[in-house]
Amino acid sequence: MGIIYKKMAESDLDEFIHMRIGQLTEEYVSAGKTVPEDVSLENALRDFYHKHMADGTYVSWVAMDGERIIGTSGMSFVERPPHFGCPSGNLGILSSMFTVPDYRRKGIAKELLSRVVEEAKKHGCDAVWITASDMGVKLYTSFGFTHNGNFMQYNLK
Repeated sequence: MGIIYKKMAESDLDEFIHMRIGQLTEEYVSAGKTVPEDVSLENALRDFYHKHMADGTYVSWVAMDGERIIGTSGMSFVERPPHFGCPSGNLGILSSMFTVPDYRRKGIAKELLSRVVEEAKKHGCDAVWITASDMGVKLYTSFGFTHNGNFMQYNLK
C-alpha cells in the first residue's frame, strides 16, 4: 500500500496520544531519568490537543501505513515579544517528532518535518524552535536547524 501523509484529525487522537506518551517515555529513559509514576499525561494531552487544534494554534501531520500511525509531528504557534531572531514575534514550537522504530531511517521524519515547517511558514512564523532529543539532532541539523546553547529551564513544580 505505501506510506501516506495527512494532517492529524480528531479521530487520530487516541493513537497519537499513546504514541506521544511512548515517545516521552523513551526520551526520559534514554536520558537516564526515571519516569514519574505519579504523573498521568493522557487527559492533559487530550485537553491540549482538543483546545489547540480547534483554535488553530496546533497542527500535526502523521505518516500512515494502512490504518496505523507510524510517524508523528506537531507544531504549536505562539506569539512572543519580537526580537532580532524573530521580528514578527510569531514562533513555531516543534514537538511530537516520532517514528515507530521499524520505520526509522526511511525519510519519514524528514517528510513530516518538512510539512510542519511549511505550516509554520503559512502561519507567519519567523522561526521554529525545538528541544531536540539526542536521536533527533542529526535530522534537525541536516534540515538547517542550528544550536541555541542559551536555552534554559526553571521548573515551577
